Amino acid sequence: MFGVFVVTPSQTVVAKSTPFDSLLGSWRGTGKIQLTSGQERLSCNAYYTGGGKKLGMAIRCKSDTSKVEIRSKLSLSGSRISGSWEERTYNASGKATGTAKPGRISIRVTGGVSGTMNVSYSGSRQTVSISTQGIALKSVSISLTRS
Repeated sequence: MFGVFVVTPSQTVVAKSTPFDSLLGSWRGTGKIQLTSGQERLSCNAYYTGGGKKLGMAIRCKSDTSKVEIRSKLSLSGSRISGSWEERTYNASGKATGTAKPGRISIRVTGGVSGTMNVSYSGSRQTVSISTQGIALKSVSISLTRS
């Protein structure tokens, strides 16, 4: 007696990971803020949502006398980033453009504020560096770990 076995190849669809995917979730850490009035230490929380070609970013930091709240909505096309960026405490916002590659996101902000934001990351650690012009907030540097 002969049996017939039909074998069909199974198709597994694996979504390609993007630089945004590695950032998703909650992060915490410390940093420094440079204002026109001086420098202060910060305690920070960061939240990244979305994934794939979309990234929502919320970074909230505070010191004894200051706070910083950065929000971004970013889109990825190839390695190109576009979207919006705002700092709510200093009422500064602008258009975000830049590049993304594994381990690094670089953004230039133009419009109501001009500046740069760089996020370097690997595994459970990241650093965020922000530099602005035209507002009292001059720079922020943060070191974060996954919470």
